[in-house]
Amino acid sequence: MKIIILDRDGVINQDSDNFIKSVDEFIPLPGSVEAIAKLKHAGYKVYIATNQSGIHRGFYTVKTLHAMHNKLAVLLKGYDVEIDGIEYCPHGPDDNCDCRKPKAGMYLSIAKQAGLSDYSDILVVGDSLRDLQAAKTINAKPHLVRTGKGQRTIKKGEGLEGIPVYNDLSHFVSELLEDSNV
Repeated sequence: MKIIILDRDGVINQDSDNFIKSVDEFIPLPGSVEAIAKLKHAGYKVYIATNQSGIHRGFYTVKTLHAMHNKLAVLLKGYDVEIDGIEYCPHGPDDNCDCRKPKAGMYLSIAKQAGLSDYSDILVVGDSLRDLQAAKTINAKPHLVRTGKGQRTIKKGEGLEGIPVYNDLSHFVSELLEDSNV
């Protein structure tokens, strides 16, 4: 089974240090919706795992989060595809939950939904070190994009040894579909 877990903010849509708080602020990055459609048409199951501490902080509600995800679903429907599942962590950084990345709770939940017990073939695409750390925790294959917080992650240079870097999600998908070794 071919499974890809995508971070949301900075990978699929524009990111902001002030949080994505509304449907209007949820703006897909160029080529990201098309890239997801290409993955789906190539037979991949595509999931999203996203930290959403803005809920905990009171910046937006779960209802607003679902409306953002519905906007993505409508865009994907134009390509006759849909996301296989979305996991989100509504907790704050100090809540010590198991789901907030860099912990791997959301990834493990996705693997369970997909019926996987071996996680080594799961591909993870993120823009921050915590996305990559969560992937490494379960022995999944992490990939970094330069969009969102990706450039900052690269500048810090911590924990990136052996992790492939792509310009954006579209670049990752192009490489993946051209080369099955990604």
